Amino acid sequence: MLATVKSAALQGIEAVPVLVEVNSGESGDPRLIMVGLPDTAVKESDDRVFSALANSGFRKPQTRTTINLAPGDLKKEGPMYDLPIALGILESTGQMNARGRFERFTIAGELSLSGAVRAIRGGLAFAIQAQAKGQRGVILPVKSAREAALVRGIEVYGVETLDQAKRFLEGELQLTRFNHSSLFDQKAEPTGLDFLDVKGQEQARRAVEISVAGGHNFLIIGPPGSGKSMIAKRIPTIMPDPTLEEYLEILQIQSASGATKRWDTLAKKRPFRSPHHTISDVGLLGGGAIPGPGEISLAHNGVLFMDELPEFKRSALEVMRQPLEDGQVTISRSAGKVTLPCNFMLVAAMNPCPCGYLGSHQGDCSCSPIQVQRYRSRISGPLLDRIDIHVEAPALSIEELRTSDKGESSEVMRQRISAARKIQQRRFHHTDYVTNSSMSESAIETHCSITPQMGSILQTAMEKLNLSARAYNRILKVARTIADLAESNAIQLNHLTEAIQYRSLDRTTRV
Repeated sequence: MLATVKSAALQGIEAVPVLVEVNSGESGDPRLIMVGLPDTAVKESDDRVFSALANSGFRKPQTRTTINLAPGDLKKEGPMYDLPIALGILESTGQMNARGRFERFTIAGELSLSGAVRAIRGGLAFAIQAQAKGQRGVILPVKSAREAALVRGIEVYGVETLDQAKRFLEGELQLTRFNHSSLFDQKAEPTGLDFLDVKGQEQARRAVEISVAGGHNFLIIGPPGSGKSMIAKRIPTIMPDPTLEEYLEILQIQSASGATKRWDTLAKKRPFRSPHHTISDVGLLGGGAIPGPGEISLAHNGVLFMDELPEFKRSALEVMRQPLEDGQVTISRSAGKVTLPCNFMLVAAMNPCPCGYLGSHQGDCSCSPIQVQRYRSRISGPLLDRIDIHVEAPALSIEELRTSDKGESSEVMRQRISAARKIQQRRFHHTDYVTNSSMSESAIETHCSITPQMGSILQTAMEKLNLSARAYNRILKVARTIADLAESNAIQLNHLTEAIQYRSLDRTTRV
């Protein structure tokens, strides 16, 4: 007897339909044959499924059984097919009668040996795929069903055991439907971090505020102990909450990576990723046998913090150049090609030299000019071009640390940033842009016009600093953000000159 169950496979962060076909009653030795390009985790499902069936009070097939995961040219990975395979076996062996309900749902879940259903990757993607295919809904593990419920217009049911799923499909058990509720609108729990803790560093604080307001990439340079990492780790506390659309994009990537399996809540917050400088190109960009998201995609709609920037491998830094420009990355492997979103704000920190004390009053620099040049040249000009704001953070003396007043709180900074973001929302409401940093050349001409006098000043700065055309556009974008923070309709001279000073470490000075 043949049974078919609808499921899905993850391709990057998206799900594609997979049909699980189970045929029992075949002649031959009693054994299970699985076809359809399954990986090792899928092939091992027969042991998990048979134990789950036995411990749930069902019998395993007594005849030769063939399981086909269609389409056959698509690589299948992970234990997410356990539940649909088990249900297909029950239907094909006459131990259940789903009365055609398999057609209505996309089903996925990992089984434990006891028959309990465990969380899987990609619950949100499965719900989006089911909605696109016009299905009634999805049946998923309870933890995965919570994120799937963010998709409106389909029914989402969470099951805890194989027996529960079987009885629901037979109509013997009514499950509570997961609905989009206040559970998904809750604020993230306070982290205890606040810009109140940052003493001094007024220029760095100002630069951070501009960066977040316009979504600009940011580089902070200073000696050890000057507060570079301290400032960077507090950036999430001044970022506006993501919109529902942004949050769905964030959650879809996190779900595909398996991160949501470890979460107990789905609070709305932007990601903050801080990879170690030993990370590989694949870990940063994404990839694998079946391409999946890397750190730049996991930071989508949030922050990617790269501490000790020159210590990262040159190849790893260079692979970021195009994603920083395009906001997406395309990964090609033998198993297929996927395009992943990676519209993130890059925050980087570095020392001024290998020993860290060049220009500092707290220590004597022991580096030769050649060592300094070699250290700084680890960051290429093209990558530096894509970082909008460079700022220095000098070390504070003990006296300054003892006497300096605390700065503004994160909440005060956040209010100004939110006001600037609202101005940008009104400006770009008919476009795909979200922040000033995303503007195209045509949008720059429209929204970043300057007077002839300001044009002459900018030209002089470009020639003295030997800046590129890309840096020219980025200066105008930063000036537009500074004007938004000042609630000015037009870019003023002081806005432009402030934006220019944030490029003072570029090119000829060779940060």
